[in-house]
Amino acid sequence: MQFIDYYTENRIGYITLNRPEKRNALNYEVISELKEAFDLAESDDDCKVIILKANGEVFCAGADLSYMQSLQENTFEDNLNDSTHLAHLFYQIYTLRKMVIAQVQGPAIAGGCGLATVCDIIFASPAATFGYTEVKIGFIPAIVSVFLLRKIGETHTKQLLLSGDLLTAVEARNIGLLTYVVPAEELEEQVFAYARKICQQNSMQSIELTKDLIAHIQDMDLQRGLGYAAERNAYARETLDCRRGIASFLNKQKISW
Repeated sequence: MQFIDYYTENRIGYITLNRPEKRNALNYEVISELKEAFDLAESDDDCKVIILKANGEVFCAGADLSYMQSLQENTFEDNLNDSTHLAHLFYQIYTLRKMVIAQVQGPAIAGGCGLATVCDIIFASPAATFGYTEVKIGFIPAIVSVFLLRKIGETHTKQLLLSGDLLTAVEARNIGLLTYVVPAEELEEQVFAYARKICQQNSMQSIELTKDLIAHIQDMDLQRGLGYAAERNAYARETLDCRRGIASFLNKQKISW
């Protein structure tokens, strides 16, 4: 791949945006390579947890504006196909069977903020900023809004998307947009430690089932949601991981996941 690096180590898959000279901006090719990398990670038996990171000072500046300008000559159908390409990437990350951790060392703006938003856990350094600036260039943050409303609710979503203002990492954490803010010099170490803990202590089957539960149950009314949750509960009890986990606990044996 030209713009994305992928490798595994210690059961962690690393997907790295590697276009620092363009502030890791997104275009059709970058999105295609991200999709390919996440496909690789999901099917990679040596990978249990995925870390999404970026080279350079900027995590991702959003859409490549020169690329966006070229799209203005496209037909509606061409632009719909291009927009759907990004929507598929966000959905892919959000519903991936494996946990995805975003390691954000610098600005995550517009589509770049969306890229972080759809990850399961976000670690950020104090130098990172977050926001959706589309309204300032006459555009709209349409695709990410679907996920953002789920994550932080209507009040915070409207404040972010209608103002186009940037938030500090601490401000973003305070509204639930991200998970942890850690010193820049400790970012890589703490993300690695967290990923290793997940690899060692948590069942892969349980992670997959829990992510699927969270993704689907929010669209259901209370009664249907409880029914679906009960069905998933019953299914989980029959899995090998559940049988192993309960047996290990009762026998006071340490289990290796």
